[in-house]
Order: sequence, then structure tokens, then C-alpha cells
Amino acid sequence: MSPMARILIVDDEHDVTELIKFMLEKEGHLCTTRHDGGEALAELGLEPADDSKPLPDLVILDVMMPIMDGYEVCSRMRENSRTKDVPVLILTAKGGMKELHQRTPNVAEHLDKPFDPRQLRQLINAMLEGAR
Repeated sequence: MSPMARILIVDDEHDVTELIKFMLEKEGHLCTTRHDGGEALAELGLEPADDSKPLPDLVILDVMMPIMDGYEVCSRMRENSRTKDVPVLILTAKGGMKELHQRTPNVAEHLDKPFDPRQLRQLINAMLEGAR
């Protein structure tokens, strides 16, 4: 098992964030959950700007959310020198979006909902290994 990572999970579906958090914390990761794009930007220290906020090693991000969608969050992360290299795993219930996500520079991976928890765990472990 890889050493503990700090992971930000952003999804407006509380069941989804709780499932992913439970699964990852069982493996020793430190997880923070947020439920819309605005909360995600605050947690990342982007809006309002706060460079003292610790950055996650990985962001798991839903596309369709209230306030601000996942695309806008990715775009804001990419525009900021502090967050532009944080890997993003996109989760989406919108089929056929993989090609679009692969063209978004900081989106490292993409997974359709509903997802297989084992596949999600393997993807996250591979992403964390690649980021070290």
C-alpha cells in the first residue's frame, strides 16, 4: 500500500462522497469532502485566495454540480500556479465524455458513474504512484 495521501472528494451526492471517503480512509488516506465547486475552490485555497491551505495529492471531482461544475473547477485550478499540477480524477454520469476530459490538461483520469469501487481504488492508487 502506498503511504497516506491527502485526497479532496467533490460531489454533490453525499452518498458518493461518503462511500469514496470510507473506502479511501480504510486504506489510510486522509480525505476531505466538499459538495459543490465553490466549496472545492475554497478548500483548495483559490477563492478566497489562501496559500496556507494544504494542497491535496489528488482531487476526485464530479462534473455535474450546483454552484459551479467540475469543468469550471478544473479550469480555475489550471489557471493557478499552486494548483495547476494537482492531478484530477473526473467522475461523471454523463456518458461519452472521456475524450473531452482527456483534452483537459490537469485531468489525469476519468471514470463513469456508476463506478466499480475496486476499479476506482486501482485508478487512485495508480495516480498516486505516478504523482510521487
